[in-house]
Amino acid sequence: MHRIGFIVPRRFQMMSLAALTVFELAKMPRGGQSYDVHLLSEHGGPVESSSGMKLETEAFGDTAFDTVIVGSITEMKIPAPDSAVLAFVKEAAMTSRRMTSICSGAFVLAEAGLLEGRRATMHWAHAAEFRARFPNVITQEDRIFVNDGPIWTSAGMTAGIDLALALLDNDLGADVAKMVARLLVMNQRRLGGQMQHSALLDMTPKSDRIELVLTHIRRNLRNPLTIEELADVASLSPRQFSRAFVAETGQSPAKAVEQLRLEAARFMIEQGRHTINVVAQETGFADRERMRRAFVRTFGVPADVLRRSARREPVTDN
Repeated sequence: MHRIGFIVPRRFQMMSLAALTVFELAKMPRGGQSYDVHLLSEHGGPVESSSGMKLETEAFGDTAFDTVIVGSITEMKIPAPDSAVLAFVKEAAMTSRRMTSICSGAFVLAEAGLLEGRRATMHWAHAAEFRARFPNVITQEDRIFVNDGPIWTSAGMTAGIDLALALLDNDLGADVAKMVARLLVMNQRRLGGQMQHSALLDMTPKSDRIELVLTHIRRNLRNPLTIEELADVASLSPRQFSRAFVAETGQSPAKAVEQLRLEAARFMIEQGRHTINVVAQETGFADRERMRRAFVRTFGVPADVLRRSARREPVTDN
């Protein structure tokens, strides 16, 4: 049984609780209870969320938890944590196997001194403030979540679900994590190395026909994907299609295809399951050199540098 203590801060963000659903569902593929979750606050009793809803909690005291998770708040300017919270976190760090945070919860771990010299992430909107307040922490705001030894940190609220799935994978194996992701109707599990910002967020079409084109691109990245082919998917002439695509997405079809190729290639590179040449073929760059130039142009470094960086990142507890 994995005992989890979830610290509920004052005016907590309700979405940060979504991660706990992962642990609740972990029993469904296996049967039986795998996790024992405790909601914690300084004095116990009801704690009010930023939306006005209240959550019943237990008072700090016993720190015998396998994992401690610090929840998140929604303020853009993150206040210093209460002294009682810091004291609890510091004590828990000495007895718990893992200390983790969701979004702005990283500020609490950093204030407690647990992130000194370590890598950490948080929502991109907090990164500049975090870096200024904690210069000795290696801030990686372009990550969904980061695991550095016994410390795990995640980006925005939904990234807490990705973090929880990674913890589940770490505890019970990939099959259980995959089953829970299916139960949550997630179309993919995002790994820690993935960027917080998705290329698709820059392309929100107004019509179904352009949405169909984007879906076609993602499913056929290894193909040439000519203007003629994409126009045919949209049932438009090439000239009409190019105009409509730019009007609805703000990008040319060629730029959109490259951005989606790069996003898929970076994901495969950081997973480390395929050679650079295979990644180039599977994502439609055709050859390694063409992909290298695209990576340098977009990310500032070639694909093999990103792979070496990903391999240096620890992925299990120390």
